[in-house]
Amino acid sequence: MKKEMSINTVAIHGGSRKDDTFGAINVPIYMTSNYRIPTDGTPIDWSGIDSNIYARNRNINQMTLQDKLCALTRAEDCAVFASGVAALASVFVTYLNSNDHIIVSEVCYSATNLLFREILPQKYHIDVTFVDTTDTEAVKAAIKPNTKLIHVETPGNPTTGISDIKKIADIAHKANALLSVDATFAGPICMYPLKQGADFEIHSMTKYINGHGDSLGGCVLGSKKLLKKIKEIAMVNFGGILSPFNAWLISRGLTTLPLRMEQHSKTAMKVAEFLEKSPAVRFVWYPGLSSHPQHDRAKETMNYQYSGMISFDIKGDEKIHQLFLNSLNLITHAVSLGDIESLIVYYDKYSDKLPHYPKIYQQGFFRFSVGLEAAEDIILDLQHAFSICKLI
Repeated sequence: MKKEMSINTVAIHGGSRKDDTFGAINVPIYMTSNYRIPTDGTPIDWSGIDSNIYARNRNINQMTLQDKLCALTRAEDCAVFASGVAALASVFVTYLNSNDHIIVSEVCYSATNLLFREILPQKYHIDVTFVDTTDTEAVKAAIKPNTKLIHVETPGNPTTGISDIKKIADIAHKANALLSVDATFAGPICMYPLKQGADFEIHSMTKYINGHGDSLGGCVLGSKKLLKKIKEIAMVNFGGILSPFNAWLISRGLTTLPLRMEQHSKTAMKVAEFLEKSPAVRFVWYPGLSSHPQHDRAKETMNYQYSGMISFDIKGDEKIHQLFLNSLNLITHAVSLGDIESLIVYYDKYSDKLPHYPKIYQQGFFRFSVGLEAAEDIILDLQHAFSICKLI
């Protein structure tokens, strides 16, 4: 029996397509909106997803990226979209109807939060229950006869809370509901939701999958049966297709994903350990630390790589927090995450979402995306900022 290839090899070669026209090793960027239609009388499905007709239906670079993601995650099928939010919405608009009920992680990405607190309930009469999905019993208790979908974000954005995918999948399937998992904080190397029973694995490819902060994209992974419906509705008829150029950029970034995630994880662990010991720090949550509330669960679900996302807070008032941000030189104050460079953003205590977060977060905190710089340099930058704030 042939030995299974390592994840590093799969990231480079899995799903690759040969360019038989000119012999290029790398797949070219196919910048065309149209394709020639056969003139031999072959029946044509103008809105079909199984042939090249129009780039909104499918395009070569999109297909290559989808194949590579399937090879990397062992998913049957994949659909890629213009952004992570488009990928999330593709699942929701495809598999939810008016008066359906959905259970959603209480700690979730801001766009997901807005969709389910306002837009979908008000416009489409979707019944929504927000739950702390790190509490499996709370998920079970929230099930209703009309529950059609459970949507879990793990690790949670921005708190890094870890949910038990296997147990929640069992709860969902016993209720004849589907389970979608947004695993953007982990990336598809540190966590495999489909193997743990999820029906959909969702990522903002803008983050770790691309990894270089230069393109937007999102993906949904799952079975061919479930993905076919998503492609037909959300990709073709809602027009959320990923452009060939962004698909090419993300495919290029994907090849180094295993190497990057290993380094992100190693560096983040060193930084988290430093933060945990610093007298300047009020708290730190990182799934790799034994002090994390769901550390044991993280060991089971995250393959002993814990990604690069840390949430923490420092002592002091709002002025100290602002001074800390202004005193950082290497670490950039910016949104997004999963880039090669370290990024940090502050959630102040006035945010209307904080009351839904664990109590320790409700004074405000930092979401820290640890990049690929040397851990020693990142720590020196933090120490410098702490000293300016007179916290050490």
